[in-house]
Amino acid sequence: MNDEERLKLAIQKSGRLSDESKTLLDKCGIRLIKSKDQLFCTAQNFPLDVFFVRDDDIPAFVASNVCQIGIVGQNVLFEEQISRHTPNLKNIKPVSELGFGKCRLAVATPHDFDYQGAQSLEGRIIATSYEGLLSQYLKKQKLSCEIVTMQGAVEIAPRINMADAICDLVSTGSTLTMNGLKEVETILESQAVLIRNNNVNEAQQEILDRFMIRLKGVQDAQSSKYIMLHSPVDVLEDIKSVLPGVETPTVLTLHGRDDLVAIHAVCNEGVFWRTMEKLKAKGASSILVLPIEKMLD
Repeated sequence: MNDEERLKLAIQKSGRLSDESKTLLDKCGIRLIKSKDQLFCTAQNFPLDVFFVRDDDIPAFVASNVCQIGIVGQNVLFEEQISRHTPNLKNIKPVSELGFGKCRLAVATPHDFDYQGAQSLEGRIIATSYEGLLSQYLKKQKLSCEIVTMQGAVEIAPRINMADAICDLVSTGSTLTMNGLKEVETILESQAVLIRNNNVNEAQQEILDRFMIRLKGVQDAQSSKYIMLHSPVDVLEDIKSVLPGVETPTVLTLHGRDDLVAIHAVCNEGVFWRTMEKLKAKGASSILVLPIEKMLD
């Protein structure tokens, strides 16, 4: 198979999305061959090559079709779309939210800052690595602020009197707390997304279709549970009505029991203790809830 017949994926070299992107590939059954080259490796059981790059470079790799797909945070993608640093950005299309790398782009101020709403930022200096998204937010709020662009360590800007506030990514908020800051406004909720180039060749499109089937199977499995239980025949319909997200469960007879049946079902919503308690109250017994590793419709 020549180079043009293989699909190429760009993921973050290191950082919060890197490990989870590799885990996703593993769940899709794609095994990467370890290489001395820390920027590139290939899959041993799927026609896929993986490039490890800076997250800011992933949109450019996909837009230029060096890589046909990429995994990147929405914060990075939207910043590029606003700032237009990347040529041919119109060639990129998001195809799937991946459910990991969740964070938010937020404005934070020192604890002693008298914050009474967005208008409290008027005329202030704000440090950020996301000038495009921040500028868009300030314009929407009709605020005039000075923006100081930094490439890292944004959270220390108020402590060294470089800025009155910051606009940065927040996951748990622990970094803000350690630096004496409080979150006051959320500009963007972000997570990892799969993006693609619109101009892939026929062979690569076929591989991408196969990859998307595997990805959907993994995502469906993560949001689903397999439930097994015993139900008295006379309350079968009541039991079925309690099962979350189930249309037609499998009902099996039990050897030697005319009054009892077994129900097997895939539930596409979370099965919590409250649901199990309801099933028990309706007369169900021997309730088992199991995770699903992979699933295809």
